[in-house]
Amino acid sequence: MNIVLLGAPGAGKGTQAQKMIDAYEIPQISTGDILRAAVAAGSPLGLEAKRYMDAGDLVPDEVVIGLVKDRLAQPDTERGFILDGFPRTTAQAEALDTELASLGKTIDSAIAITVDHEVIVARLTSRRTCGSCGTITTIAAGDSCPKCSSDLYQRDDDNEATVRNRLEVYERSTAPLVDYYGSKGVLYEIDGDRPVEDVFADVRSVLEV
Repeated sequence: MNIVLLGAPGAGKGTQAQKMIDAYEIPQISTGDILRAAVAAGSPLGLEAKRYMDAGDLVPDEVVIGLVKDRLAQPDTERGFILDGFPRTTAQAEALDTELASLGKTIDSAIAITVDHEVIVARLTSRRTCGSCGTITTIAAGDSCPKCSSDLYQRDDDNEATVRNRLEVYERSTAPLVDYYGSKGVLYEIDGDRPVEDVFADVRSVLEV
């Protein structure tokens, strides 16, 4: 059960990933987590990645893919894995397929959670965060956190201009992955503009065929 999870920011990938982890007991793998762990461990690839990160540069694809390959070779991925946030481009997807082949693995399913961009803009710009306990709620909660009564605020990356920019970046770089995995016959598009359990029911129907 080797899964790539696709979808624009705010489409609900994180929520669905957590439900897959709970249901199937397979790890969620994100490049951010891999980079932090490799840097902390001081591995050769981690030290190379740190050099770019310290300079404020993007970590090159070959370094990221090397780290992903190392992570996918670990024992806890034997029953499967969920890749979230990687690959981000078609070039990365092609390189990933090559490295997986060397491990005797393939991507079984690319699940794309689809939500209309205007719905995402409305969803994210209405999000509010508690400055004290970190609870995430919506503008409907008013000015106070429903858990601890502290003040709520809007994160900088939840303003409309930033949200629309993130969606444009997604369309340019990551959306072509839908075509890539579609051409391989492993793409499943699922409507994410529904209750969480309804979305997950469709995810399960894909994974349990």
